[in-house]
Amino acid sequence: MVAAGILLSRIIGLVRNRVFAHYFGTSDAADAFNAAFRIPNFLQNLFGEGVLSASFIPVYASLRARDRERDASAVAAAVATLLALSVSLLVLAGILLAPWLIDLIAPGFEGEKREATTRLVRILFPGAGLLVLSAWCLGVLNSHRRFFLSYAAPVVWNLAIIAALLGFGDGVGQYDLAEIAAWGSVAGSLLQFAVQVPTVLRLLGGLRPRPLLGEPVRAVIRNFVPVFVGRGVVQISAYVDTVLASLLPTGAVAAVSYAQVLYTLPVSLFGMSVSAAELPEMSRATGTDAERAAYLRGRLEVGLRQIAFFVVPSVAGFIALGDVVTGALYQSGEFTREMTLYVWAILAAASVGLLPSTLGRLYSSAFYALHDTRTPLRIALIRVSLGVALGYGLALHLPTALGIDSRWGAAGITLASGLAAGVEYFFLRRALGVRIGRTRLDWGVLARLWAAAASGVLVGWMVRFALPPIHPIPAAVAILGVFGATYLGGAALLGVPQARRLLRLRLSP
Repeated sequence: MVAAGILLSRIIGLVRNRVFAHYFGTSDAADAFNAAFRIPNFLQNLFGEGVLSASFIPVYASLRARDRERDASAVAAAVATLLALSVSLLVLAGILLAPWLIDLIAPGFEGEKREATTRLVRILFPGAGLLVLSAWCLGVLNSHRRFFLSYAAPVVWNLAIIAALLGFGDGVGQYDLAEIAAWGSVAGSLLQFAVQVPTVLRLLGGLRPRPLLGEPVRAVIRNFVPVFVGRGVVQISAYVDTVLASLLPTGAVAAVSYAQVLYTLPVSLFGMSVSAAELPEMSRATGTDAERAAYLRGRLEVGLRQIAFFVVPSVAGFIALGDVVTGALYQSGEFTREMTLYVWAILAAASVGLLPSTLGRLYSSAFYALHDTRTPLRIALIRVSLGVALGYGLALHLPTALGIDSRWGAAGITLASGLAAGVEYFFLRRALGVRIGRTRLDWGVLARLWAAAASGVLVGWMVRFALPPIHPIPAAVAILGVFGATYLGGAALLGVPQARRLLRLRLSP
């Protein structure tokens, strides 16, 4: 249900990005909007889904598992109150400090581009605050196993932006259209929060005044601080990426954003869905330390195989057929074939760290279920430090050393992030092994998955060469359809259980 909700919202999100790319391409206005969106998005990511899930769900789910429903509702109400107060103050500060924030996030922007980015930041900040409250709704809904609504709710946010672009896209200047899209984002944020609230209030039995700092709430705050700092560190890394991209030629900021939309799709669909579904379940583990450890190992290993089954072909497809994917989604209007190839290079570089990054989400959830939020923080600091150092060298100096156009440094930014994600995954797995015993993704299963993915790529390229010149969308349907079918069939023939289940085959005991 998590994956279904995420898939629906992501599909609409891809439509939104295609409409955006049609009107903006990789123009200055596109750079301004994408850079501006990152600043209030920082607030959303700091207080939003990942942080609240890690700090709030383990406490809330544990209370419900012990039949303390009244206490659980009290915790939810207190967290909502504290969250609303904190976010309101930060939204106000963000609006007032917007010009100075631009200097931090996009120092390469000047003149009209910088002024437009400042206006967009001020428009977008209130919407980000509403999305934080939506993340609180998600925490409550997930703990009650109401997964679909919480992850499908962003559909209305995407639809609001699409409606704004389509309604005013013709005959409006690009900077003016960017502001219209920003107001659409704010309206969508309000709608996303509103569609979840009735169900949340029904599950909680309403929100009544309760003590704000009872012991369970203090436990949430204790969990919150390390995760908040960890997310902040990771977000700072993302902003460093934007700073580096702003120092590259026009279009780099927008191109990195376009690539990240594609890159994060399998992370969200498969890493987030498994991790989000597993966090409440792992938080309910009871018994002796040995029994809890065995329970967590079992859930982890099943989750790792499930994630790898879907992410391995994603990596292969992005690297070998990334221009097919990018062209189908973006190549229209102002977005040219040359831009498609540019985004493909950035996407392929990012894909290096796609599998470890996605698996790492599940390991982090296991730590959060153990009420250990400090270990992921320490490891995140290592990842960010390495990513920033590598990103600086690969983005700004490697193109010069290779004698290529400096705009290709954008691929160096995402490559650095991917390599750092691999290091983070290694340390997370090793640290958790000390706590609950060794866990790993079976190398035999992994080898079969890569063999099936390679077969899919080979057949996909054969279809690609056989096709006459046609529009990118039908070409992608044919090429990616054959790629996916070959991967699924090959994995089933090689005995991968997930593939056989999808094909409704029965494994012998």
